[in-house]
Amino acid sequence: MAVTSKALARTAAATSSTTLYTVPSATTAVVTNIVIANTGSSAYTWTMTFDSVSIGTSVSIAANSTTVIDMKQVLAATKIIAGSASNTAVTFHISGIEVS
Repeated sequence: MAVTSKALARTAAATSSTTLYTVPSATTAVVTNIVIANTGSSAYTWTMTFDSVSIGTSVSIAANSTTVIDMKQVLAATKIIAGSASNTAVTFHISGIEVS
């Protein structure tokens, strides 16, 4: 059994829901940390789902700020993390491990 720590997603948010990460087949992923950053000069909102279940919906993030979410969330093979924001100044950084 291989256990690999990795960045699952590092991307600027799209303004409509898009796939940020898909768990590979024959693999289990554990999301350990999500960092959401707003580099813009205005407050924006973000939305994220794990396998279509809401982690946060239209959550406000202040201008030039960062939100950190520590967690241990297990996702089975082929499950999807999706997200969006009201502006592309919002970025998602998702870290975790893959077990295969």
